[in-house]
Amino acid sequence: MVGKTECYAIANESENTVYNKEANGFRLLTDAEWQYACKAGTAGYRYAAIGQVAWYQDNANGTVHEVGQLLPNPWGLFDMIGNVWEWCWDLYDRQRYGDYRVFRGGSWAEVENSCGSTARRKSMPDFKIDDLGFRIARSAV
Repeated sequence: MVGKTECYAIANESENTVYNKEANGFRLLTDAEWQYACKAGTAGYRYAAIGQVAWYQDNANGTVHEVGQLLPNPWGLFDMIGNVWEWCWDLYDRQRYGDYRVFRGGSWAEVENSCGSTARRKSMPDFKIDDLGFRIARSAV
């Protein structure tokens, strides 16, 4: 729709989906890219107090919230922590978990300790739940 080359050749099974690293279209962040973007040059588990930057179990009233209502990280990215977990491209640990993929950051349904820059979980890519979403990126090629 926007004249970019698709990054993925999507197959029925996630293990057969191919990522074209030369493409200039939209894609999921890698696990490392996600953490780098989340931390935004900061050193801690969070870039500010949790109530200032994240929707989580204690302040979300049991639901997801529109992006951008809380403070962004130092690079201007909103809701990197909390609100919804975010899928990443990477497999979690192929040898042990097969095709489970990484998701990061925590969600509105999580306790405070589960929402941070190193919070990381896994599931099969066809897993669906109301506190799991994604963030897109585009490589500068």
